Amino acid sequence: MKLTVIVPIYNEVHTIREILKRVQETGLADEILLIDDGSTDGTRDILEELGGQGVARVILHEQNQGKGAAVRTGIKHATGNLLLIQDADLEYNPKDYPDLLQPIEEGLADVVYGSRFLGAPRRVAMFWHMVANKLLTLMTNILYNTILTDMETGYKLFRKDVIEGIPLHAKRFEFEPEFTAKILKRGVRIFEVPISFNPRDYEEGKKIGLKDAFEAVWALIKYRFVD
Repeated sequence: MKLTVIVPIYNEVHTIREILKRVQETGLADEILLIDDGSTDGTRDILEELGGQGVARVILHEQNQGKGAAVRTGIKHATGNLLLIQDADLEYNPKDYPDLLQPIEEGLADVVYGSRFLGAPRRVAMFWHMVANKLLTLMTNILYNTILTDMETGYKLFRKDVIEGIPLHAKRFEFEPEFTAKILKRGVRIFEVPISFNPRDYEEGKKIGLKDAFEAVWALIKYRFVD
């Protein structure tokens, strides 16, 4: 199987080199797509350099559209038959790739979620953000009759053929609930594995806010009844 790692990026000048280094060090990524979503902080200068070195393929959005739009661009351009979403902010550790890949390699799943709430090491921070995540996951479980522990996780690994033909519309952070709702409605096999997590706070550049929580709620409700 060929693994494509999709890295959505927006204003990550301080972390983009490090996350690319960590992805490469796993030795598991056959293709790395760096999708810049209209960065204005100097990130693009670094991406131009990295693209010139041939270590990854760089794709640019001329204007900021949102994480969901960047992920959808990555899915469209990926050549691998396994796709993994890797945020550029260092919250998720590529050292967890082997654990994410194992259920698919063993034929147990078509989609794997890396759960922040299954007991792996994590930084202690942001109580209310955790509460929001757990409430959104609970809402998902009620609406779609499942037992996920972390619907909002940014670590999602999936076979490309599973999502081909599934319409995805999300432009911002509502990508997570839309993706989850649509694969659950189709009965796709999902496996969860514990991952380590090092969340940054808003002073450090975290971008998800209260508005995104409301958009996630609306997405979960909407896609329960429409496609």
